[in-house]
Amino acid sequence: MKRIGFLSFGHWSDTPHSQTRSAADALLQAVDLAVAAEELGADGAYFRVHHFARQLASPFPLLAAIGARTSRIEIGTGVIDMRYENPLYTAEDAGAADLISGGRLQLGLSRGSPEQVIDGWRYFGYAPGEGDTEADMARKHTEVLLSVLQGKGFAQPNPRPMFANPPGLLRIEPHAEGLRDRIWWGAGSDSTAVWAAKLGMNLMSSTLKDDEGGAPFHVQQAAQIRAFRKAWAEAGWEREPRVSVSRSVFALTTDQDRAYFGGDSDSADHIGYLDAGKRAIFGRTYAAEPDALVGQLAEDEAIAEADTLLLTVPNQLGVDYNSHVLENILTHVAPALGWR
Repeated sequence: MKRIGFLSFGHWSDTPHSQTRSAADALLQAVDLAVAAEELGADGAYFRVHHFARQLASPFPLLAAIGARTSRIEIGTGVIDMRYENPLYTAEDAGAADLISGGRLQLGLSRGSPEQVIDGWRYFGYAPGEGDTEADMARKHTEVLLSVLQGKGFAQPNPRPMFANPPGLLRIEPHAEGLRDRIWWGAGSDSTAVWAAKLGMNLMSSTLKDDEGGAPFHVQQAAQIRAFRKAWAEAGWEREPRVSVSRSVFALTTDQDRAYFGGDSDSADHIGYLDAGKRAIFGRTYAAEPDALVGQLAEDEAIAEADTLLLTVPNQLGVDYNSHVLENILTHVAPALGWR
């Protein structure tokens, strides 16, 4: 069995072929797609966060709205760029969204990727400390968040408060019990996956990672997952970790599917650069008739290692078409692979 969800970047553009013309469209359609995904039997609705872009940027109002409209599906991020985040404010917003959803929030975090503007986090009021990099800053923000999510008091109460306080030091409210165990780290390298395991975060591995050794993408990603699990066991955590991988997967069952994605049927991994001098490997798109797709996915070592598969969706094609994309996988592919 495998959890299957979708991952949306929430792109919007006022162009002739887009069904998502505005920020309002992107947000409202995201809610509608999550509702439809739950009705189809999918397990998760996840959203990427980008700043200064015509994409989804403020996840917690969206996640709270989805939590109020659904009852079963996991809701989450994949991922929040922690260079931009006040960890205490994040804890408050995440706690509220988790309580509204009844404990279904799965919060994916990361140090972030190249953004639309230079050092965008500076406009949000953040800068690395002396001797730190922006990646260090993101990890320090994350460590503070993990600490306050434990629910322990740390703030000295006012001796003459407006409202009566409970005894002792005060914690961030609202506190969402169990959310600390539902924090994920989007790791782009083997070393950051190991770091996440040591801190007790679940692992999110995307459709790209640092090219570490030259093997095919799925082989490198599977090795990353195994390194994460080894570090988890060595850290002595008692609960079982979760691991997700993201993939672009399209079962070609209609002429419309073939028109949109038939050209990706011979897709392959490719090499690129996210940061200057840092070589990255990008995973292929899977697009084929269902029977062929089953065979291709069965050979993906990283999918086999993960408990959760997040399907990236072309959200500008609209809610109805993306519901069809998810239904194709859930109906024609997942059962044949033993995922359902």
